[in-house]
Amino acid sequence: MASRDLFVTRLYEAEIGDSTMLAELAHSIRSLSRDDQAGRTWSREHRYAGYTSYASLGDLPKRDPVIAGFVKALGPHVATFARDCGFTLGRKPKLDSLWVNLLKSSGHHSGHIHPHSVISGTFYTAVPPGSGAIRFEDPRLPLMMAAPQRADAFITVQPRPGLLLLWESWLRHEVLPGSGIGERLSISFNFA
Repeated sequence: MASRDLFVTRLYEAEIGDSTMLAELAHSIRSLSRDDQAGRTWSREHRYAGYTSYASLGDLPKRDPVIAGFVKALGPHVATFARDCGFTLGRKPKLDSLWVNLLKSSGHHSGHIHPHSVISGTFYTAVPPGSGAIRFEDPRLPLMMAAPQRADAFITVQPRPGLLLLWESWLRHEVLPGSGIGERLSISFNFA
């Protein structure tokens, strides 16, 4: 007798960028956090511990050439992940939304999904020691009525500068609070 895996949930991990690209992206994120009053207001009103351009700036690749360069570097990774997932899209996935995040050390982001998208991801540009990890939830949890507790119901990935993560947008995930000092800088995005 043998057992086999069914319906595997994929997580794509890659290192992209060099120290110059990471420094330029970090500079862009910090500049945006100072200049984007609407984003700062939204972050404050929604109790986001830091700054996000999530609800304020929908044109970052057009606005910032450094972010445009990042999007160009991202394309081949997204295409590879779509192939790995066995998607039959008929075309390349298209960038739907992109936002930057400056999260203070104790900040967190509760469990969520990204509706209306196919592939979601995060790229880390600056990660001080003690930054909170990203945690992915086993998508079967709501269906495990009487199942015993499992050791791998959650998978945690510790961020580091240059780390790119891609996942299918329906996969529930959260950012855990950190314990260090400093600000974790990242870029999040969705492809449709």
